Amino acid sequence: MSNQIHPTALVDRAAQLGDNITIGPFAIIEADTALGDGCQIKAGAIIRRYTTLGRENVVHSYAVLGSDPQDFKFCSQDVTYLKIGDKNRIHEYVTISRATKPGGATVVGNGCMFMTETHIGHDSVIGDHVIMVNGTAIAGHVEIHDRAVLSAHACVHQFCWMGELAMARGNSAATQHVPPFVLIKDINKLGGLNVVGMRRAGYSAKERVEIKDAYNLLYRRGLTPAKALVEMEQHTEWGPGAVKFRDFARRVLMAEKPFGRGFVSHADPDEEQEEKD
Repeated sequence: MSNQIHPTALVDRAAQLGDNITIGPFAIIEADTALGDGCQIKAGAIIRRYTTLGRENVVHSYAVLGSDPQDFKFCSQDVTYLKIGDKNRIHEYVTISRATKPGGATVVGNGCMFMTETHIGHDSVIGDHVIMVNGTAIAGHVEIHDRAVLSAHACVHQFCWMGELAMARGNSAATQHVPPFVLIKDINKLGGLNVVGMRRAGYSAKERVEIKDAYNLLYRRGLTPAKALVEMEQHTEWGPGAVKFRDFARRVLMAEKPFGRGFVSHADPDEEQEEKD
């Protein structure tokens, strides 16, 4: 099918457009951009230069993609990028910055949903099927891994990593690394394991027990993180889920500044509220 471009939209001739694209009233598509097949750009949305979108993304009104990074070190003459995958839903007033250093990229995977007024900072990497609820914000150089969920107004500090299927409760914040499969609340405070999320993602009862064993070693056995990792390394029988937890822990322990931020804090077992297996 041919593209449908509203006559009031401003689409630079140097923009690369796929097929079956819809661009609404007063939308702006700058030069040096690329939109994949089936993208929908709603009224008033802005796609800044050096931004690439894959197939079938929906960008709602007044979202701004590929804006200059909010970083004093950034030089406006530098060529940096924003690279977005396929089938993402990007809602109203979402802002995603491109990278800071020449040749760098902010990267978004596939199948994500970014709800109204969320912000993704420069040089961050977002995995697949990530959900960011209204008003969430992540700073620069953050990683959010596959199927993580940030509830309303949650924040992640720069240089922090949030593991697969981790979930941040509303109004929470992380200034340290968040392991896979955990819940966080308040500021850097654990709330147990995301058992419901693991079930929905298809992790078996056996795999969930293994993940809980890894979690207990790191947070409930009174071990230092380094000693907990040594104990984890003994479990050669663990399946993919617990291995991901262990690999994440190893990466955190090996991280150097500015990424050497440690783990979110030990949970009080009396305050943990995860659903029991």
